[in-house]
Formats: sequence, C-alpha cells, structure tokens
Amino acid sequence: MAETRFDVGMTCEGCANAVKRILGKVEGVSDIQTNVEAKTVVVVHDESVSKDDLLAKLQKWSAASGKSVALSS
Repeated sequence: MAETRFDVGMTCEGCANAVKRILGKVEGVSDIQTNVEAKTVVVVHDESVSKDDLLAKLQKWSAASGKSVALSS
C-alpha cells in the first residue's frame, strides 16, 4: 500500500466530505483521512493508483470550489 499526502484548502467538514466522496470513488483507494484544521488529506491506496490521478480528481474539485490543492512535499 502507498500513502499520498495533499495540502488542501478545506475550510469546513463539507469540504472534507467532498474530498472523501471524490477520492473514495477511485478504485484502489482504501482509506482517506482529512484534517480540516491542518488542511491535510492522507490517502492510502494500491500501488496501481498514481498520485497524478488523485491530484487530477482533486484539481477538478478545486476549480469548482476555489479551494487550493497541492501534493504535500
């Protein structure tokens, strides 16, 4: 299993739930942990799921919501 971290400009639990809903639809994702206060998202997934695919899903939400999204360094 791989773990990918994102910095996401979430401001409320509604944002966190949207992120969970979007990433939860990706085949191979087994766990999603959101922290609104820290503005972080940790995704546990199979090796077959690429970070770029996850980022692309979040960027679509980012464009619609105006929230920032970036891979965590």
